[in-house]
Amino acid sequence: MRSRFNGLLWAAAFLSLAVGTSRASAADLGLMTSGPAAVGSCSELVFVCENGRQYPLCPIAVSVAGEVVTASLHTGRHGGAHVRLVPMGVGYRYAGRGIWLDGFRENALLNFGKHSQVACTLAR
Repeated sequence: MRSRFNGLLWAAAFLSLAVGTSRASAADLGLMTSGPAAVGSCSELVFVCENGRQYPLCPIAVSVAGEVVTASLHTGRHGGAHVRLVPMGVGYRYAGRGIWLDGFRENALLNFGKHSQVACTLAR
């Protein structure tokens, strides 16, 4: 009986914390944004590539340390491809469906599938 009461007590405490948490408190931590404009405009992170095109990276969620965790990589007129930061030993990788961006500091390779890639530079 006592273990059932303790379980009920823990469930009530967890529920009160879950209900009491709001989107504003998550925003205070810098973890989620209400849109790309809340972190910064899409013009802050732009990849200028050798094919003569520019590909803006619009942040969706940013970690407390300031790393873009999820973003929208705009490759054309039809909106952006949703990409997510993949942990790497050195450098970074933003991967999405059929597209990924591998980079180290300001240099990057934008891959469109397995057989098409273009070299890019991060312009700030």
